[in-house]
Amino acid sequence: MQVQNTVVESKTATTPATVYIKKWLGFLIKYGSLIIGALVAIIPVLVVFIGSFKSRDEFMKSGVLALPKHFTFENYVTAFVDGQMLTGFKNTIFIFVVSIIGKLLLGTMIAYVLNRFDFKLKKGIMALFLIATLIPAITTQVATFQIVNGLGLFNKIWSIIVLNLGTDVISVYIFLQYLEGISVSLDEAAILEGASYFQIYRKIILPLLKAPMITVLIISGVGIYNDFYNPFLYMPDPALKVISTALFAFKGPYGTNWPVILAGVIIVILPILIVFLVLQKYIYNGVSGSVK
Repeated sequence: MQVQNTVVESKTATTPATVYIKKWLGFLIKYGSLIIGALVAIIPVLVVFIGSFKSRDEFMKSGVLALPKHFTFENYVTAFVDGQMLTGFKNTIFIFVVSIIGKLLLGTMIAYVLNRFDFKLKKGIMALFLIATLIPAITTQVATFQIVNGLGLFNKIWSIIVLNLGTDVISVYIFLQYLEGISVSLDEAAILEGASYFQIYRKIILPLLKAPMITVLIISGVGIYNDFYNPFLYMPDPALKVISTALFAFKGPYGTNWPVILAGVIIVILPILIVFLVLQKYIYNGVSGSVK
């Protein structure tokens, strides 16, 4: 009996070699997947960056990751000047700032009302937000175009701003979850001091919603910054081009100047990349706080 137990124990015992192999296997799987994910994200950007320094002939004949023989910034100058990037940045910044301010104010106001007040249409409004997210945007484009045109906003910069001001349910949800963690006693104390509901919203609620506001700013801001369809459809005037439609100018009937387009892509990427790197910690803080 003792011999049998010894044999069983020897079979089930884990040897140091097995532990070592399992440890390194887990190490390779974990870090290998991270390296593959990083390469998938970095290689396309690297291809764009390298290609932006090549001439058109060299780009067509050399490999995508082959370094250019002569580094030149001529493509960047051409993209910025001929693509009227300065006009595109000016219009994009105006649309971005006005749209984001409007989205944040509307989103926080809606979340504040839905969280702090009880009224008959409360559930109905939340249901409408959810239904709106289920309707494909492409199916409403004809009606949306007719409304924008009927308001006299076609070929005007305010048409894009009005379309961007539609508060999405994700933003409202994030603000609502943060408001759940803000004690109602703060509102009651402010009311006892004679504060109005608007003063409570402006002086108490808004400052406490700083983290989710930055999260929504980044998430919604990237979409506004990269939007091509709406400016292309509602603002065909060349004087109203944004940075996304400015890149489209280099695609003509006689071919496509890829190195210049890639240089324009790098110019477009840099501002939003810098903003993201500076504010990326707030994405985690905002989203993690929304699910507490």
